[in-house]
Amino acid sequence: MKELFDIKDKVIVITGAGGVLCGTMAKALAKAGAKIAVLDIDETAAVKVGDEIKSNGGQAIAVKCDVLDKKSIETAQEKVTSELGKIDILINGAGGNKKEATTSPDMSFFDLPSEAIRFVFDLNFLGTLLPTQVFGKQMAENGTGVILNISSMNAFRPLTKIPAYSAAKAAVSNFTQWLAVHICQNYSKEIRVNAIAPGFFLTEQNRFLLTDEKTGELTARGKTIIDHTPMGRFGKPEELIGIVCWLLSDASKFVTGVVVPIDGGFSAFSGV
Repeated sequence: MKELFDIKDKVIVITGAGGVLCGTMAKALAKAGAKIAVLDIDETAAVKVGDEIKSNGGQAIAVKCDVLDKKSIETAQEKVTSELGKIDILINGAGGNKKEATTSPDMSFFDLPSEAIRFVFDLNFLGTLLPTQVFGKQMAENGTGVILNISSMNAFRPLTKIPAYSAAKAAVSNFTQWLAVHICQNYSKEIRVNAIAPGFFLTEQNRFLLTDEKTGELTARGKTIIDHTPMGRFGKPEELIGIVCWLLSDASKFVTGVVVPIDGGFSAFSGV
């Protein structure tokens, strides 16, 4: 069993790794013996995660990378390959919502600014596609690799208020399935592409919707989510790790093109 889930010495690139969820993944995978490239547009955040990994005996490098700039991604790839070696795994973790692309009593759907909608869609969808073009091409040349995308519960059941984020994550899920087939049929059957769809985890991107900025108490939306989550709570970042390790390792060797919900039962509950 230990060998089945082994990722020791695998070179793993994680975009958005300066954030809460992907930062947690980076640290856990490093503890499992993987070599981690911590990519983030916020270099300070990337360095912080990388330093924490190294202080705990792990191997990591921090790389500033803009997932919407292909040249920036190519530069990051060169640095990772030079310092860590052949890239085995890509986790497309960069993404998130934007307050300006969210409907509210003060912001009608009909007045949502197109630039805010475009930013959210680009960050989540193009921010997955472009790194996949760069790092996935190297995998295609090597004939092996694993790509893990980060979708969302919004892709299964679109939520109110956040049309751009819901649409973008639906695109990520669709792209995951498309790419899994395309890679197998055209490049290598030893390259797998899957995604996880986290339910509700408190992050900097959604905190303003789920908790009151002044009191820290749950908003009405936050309470509704908890009421519709059979487990009755938000997820903890470390609760993503088991599924991630399964999808990255040989334990899921015959699994490609799937989107796995990690949601405390949210997607199974009809509300009745």
